[in-house]
Amino acid sequence: MTLAQHRLIADGAYLMTAAELDAGLGADRNAWQRFGRHWDALADDPYAAELGTRRLRRYGHFAFVPADAAIDPMPHDAFVQPQASNPLYVDRSRHFEPLTDAFVEEPLLQRFLRLLGQVATMLDDLPRWSVKVTPFRVLASTSDGGDPTPEGLHRDGVTLVTSLLIGRDNAVGGESSVFSADGRHLLSTTLSEPGTLLLGDDRRTLHGVTPIRPLDAAKPARRDVLVVTFAPMAS
Repeated sequence: MTLAQHRLIADGAYLMTAAELDAGLGADRNAWQRFGRHWDALADDPYAAELGTRRLRRYGHFAFVPADAAIDPMPHDAFVQPQASNPLYVDRSRHFEPLTDAFVEEPLLQRFLRLLGQVATMLDDLPRWSVKVTPFRVLASTSDGGDPTPEGLHRDGVTLVTSLLIGRDNAVGGESSVFSADGRHLLSTTLSEPGTLLLGDDRRTLHGVTPIRPLDAAKPARRDVLVVTFAPMAS
């Protein structure tokens, strides 16, 4: 993780290959395939539906303590993004279905969160972090585009923001872009290989993803990602 941490500090964003992440987690393709099955248990996102996007998700809140690398589940709560971050949902409480017990107990998730905790601690030396975990599935047809970020370029109002590709099928589009706070383009990429991880220092950058469309018009397009954020834990 040293390269990722140093590049993130220097540039504000870093794209980690699946091979790099596998090495850091001790994971293989079988582990990712097993993990990806949890995306079949997501629930509809009614707030995205208001904007014409078919998106499924769940949400979980954890505390991370760097001193002992503890990942502790927090009580399920409303999802609220700070003012001046996401322009569509300024201080709006959104209520999503919680993560399933099987998802929370998944060993690969636990290892992944601890690894991200190491990165977050490089950005800011805090005794306790608020960790929000959101698996997403975006679906699209020829008549209904799937928009992963209907709010456009935005911040999440956190310290570390990450997007991990779990899988995609029959999809074109879905290009992720990261810009500096002053509008300078840092990187653009289409996450295509499961296990590819995009990391960003959310205090210094903006990010967004273009809509997806079906490659074969007879079938829906699908894009599955896991978004995890680290922010200072409120006292």
